[in-house]
Amino acid sequence: MKILLATFWVTPHVGGVWNYMQQLKEKLESHGHKVDFLSYGKNHEYVHIINENRRIDRGSQPPELLMKQLDPPLHSDPVIDYYASRCNFFQLAANMLGLDQYDVIHTQDIFSTVCINRIRSEKTALVATLHGCVAHELKSAYYSSKTVKRSIAKQGCEYFDRFEYEGATSADYTIVANKWMKNTLTDEFQVPKGQLHVFHYGYDTETFLKRKDQKTEIQRPHDKKVIIYTGRLNEFKGVHHLIGALKELKKTRTDWVCWIVGEGPKELELKNKCKAEGLDDDVIFMGRRDDVPYLLSLSDIFVLPTLMENQPLSVIEAQISGKAVIASDVGGVPEIIEHGITGVLSPAGDEQMLTMHIRYLLENEPYMKNLGSNAQKWGLEYWSPDKAVQKVLGVYENAIFKKRNK
Repeated sequence: MKILLATFWVTPHVGGVWNYMQQLKEKLESHGHKVDFLSYGKNHEYVHIINENRRIDRGSQPPELLMKQLDPPLHSDPVIDYYASRCNFFQLAANMLGLDQYDVIHTQDIFSTVCINRIRSEKTALVATLHGCVAHELKSAYYSSKTVKRSIAKQGCEYFDRFEYEGATSADYTIVANKWMKNTLTDEFQVPKGQLHVFHYGYDTETFLKRKDQKTEIQRPHDKKVIIYTGRLNEFKGVHHLIGALKELKKTRTDWVCWIVGEGPKELELKNKCKAEGLDDDVIFMGRRDDVPYLLSLSDIFVLPTLMENQPLSVIEAQISGKAVIASDVGGVPEIIEHGITGVLSPAGDEQMLTMHIRYLLENEPYMKNLGSNAQKWGLEYWSPDKAVQKVLGVYENAIFKKRNK
């Protein structure tokens, strides 16, 4: 098969979607398939087939094409205009780059799914994997703000609810990672249950564990336990709550250091918060790193204080690294952590409980290590990449058959 993995988001980037695409490409190619990547490039300035170095730049297109919207312009809402204009160009550029050569296009979000469905040929099968709920994220990040007029919030929520539905129903098959995501789409957005297929992503555990031996300049402190967070630094990830919890933890014990690995729009704000809370020497911001497996091997406790989540790659990596995991009890997280056995679930946004959980693990090292051992044993079996890619290939074959026999 010739397969196109496509996303509306910028690649390459730090985050689970890009990592998933890379690993899926590698596994699919090991089975003899040809795989390309399609995505936006830096700052949404161009759309490219990244592995072929082919691109269409926004600045090279006639203004009248860029002004044309997928939906009627709604200038009262800048968020709708932002996504509508970028979807319009994504659709235009994808069409110019040529999609007819592919047997299957596998999109990774609602935007690329909707855009590609509108231009794909009748013979091309479309499979979508939805890694999260965009409508929920925008409601939380923007439309719930008191500074947004009620009429605009209502209009925006309705617009992205419709887009969520279209994104979940446009493909021949739609994959979600867990029951939580399936229930969200069926209960809130009225997506037909038969459209959705639940199975986990899989993960290249062998390659990841090999990389932990690739040492870099970072060294573990001799007299302190290492708490680590890896991921984007945005509002949804709740890192500000981790900092709040660490402020309380420092009142009773100082035998720890926290590594924050990642980048994002909240980075400066979080650094300032640490400074204001007197945590300058306790919390270290490491920025974007390519040695996450090695950093996890040096750490003791992984914390994901997220406020909204589907199936976090960072938890998967911590599990297969054999680390004790503390994660918020949101989204699909409870489906991959058995509380008290393979990790600890903590109420999202509750800094007092998060402090208590971290302190308890620091005080009870045998229990902490047992959590990590259990997590690794479970994770190496559950996240098997070979099982996962076989399921994906089965979906591709069914989608092609469905498309050709309509």
